[in-house]
Amino acid sequence: MEPDHQQTEQKRKELGRTDEPVEDELVEEFENTVTEGADRLNRTWRALAITGLFGGIDVGLGIMAMLAVLDATGSELLAGMAFGIGLFALRLAHSELFTEDFLIPINAVVARHGTWLQLLRLWVVTLVTNLAGGWLFMWVVGAAFPQFERLIVEISVGYMEKGLTLETAALAVLAGSTITLSTRMSQGTTNDVVTALISLISGLLVVGLGMLHGALNSIVVFGAMHMGAAISYTDWFVWFLWVIPLNMVGGLAIITLPRLVRTLELIKKERAKQAGRLAGERG
Repeated sequence: MEPDHQQTEQKRKELGRTDEPVEDELVEEFENTVTEGADRLNRTWRALAITGLFGGIDVGLGIMAMLAVLDATGSELLAGMAFGIGLFALRLAHSELFTEDFLIPINAVVARHGTWLQLLRLWVVTLVTNLAGGWLFMWVVGAAFPQFERLIVEISVGYMEKGLTLETAALAVLAGSTITLSTRMSQGTTNDVVTALISLISGLLVVGLGMLHGALNSIVVFGAMHMGAAISYTDWFVWFLWVIPLNMVGGLAIITLPRLVRTLELIKKERAKQAGRLAGERG
């Protein structure tokens, strides 16, 4: 009788398009994420800065839609879905949002298609330029729609007034995991309608349920500051310093790490392939 692992391998060859020890869909998703992650990691400084700036602007677009719907309906859930317009814009424009970089480029790094230093560069540049693009866009929104002042100030104070508690920590962790999961789901489809639906659901969950997301909420806070809210940059920065690490815990520990474990065989195979290629180049 064949050993169990040989039987499993034979069954994969018979039933799947590949002989890998995971589902064919996971193989395709892994290959796509490694390729896209390597592209992100190897962008020039200029390309990184521009995609990050537009990421902040796209988020600002979603915030503008959120404020309009909240002002008209008073429904936080509908406003959250409206915010999903900004997330959909991110997908279509291939812009960068900080927490979207928790899964795809890490796949490329662990598969040896990039380095941890490149990943750190991607994270830092994306986060800084997200904030810069959002700061600038919300200045324009504030100047164009002064009627939203009361709403945006109330929302911003609501984000920051509780400080770090078990509740707010959990909301920050959930925000990181939700955005990362929506990125993974979007990676699994090429259908724009499905992508739009994922974006709307993500907005409903993250914004509609009042989760704390360092980059998204910061852009809202910047809008409130532009409109005269009694929030200093020091107040914002202290809040930001504990929200961002908790977003990272949610995205990396809850979503990315289990996904890496699930595709460990594929990672090992790709690492071996890369090692062989590099050895051949040196030879």
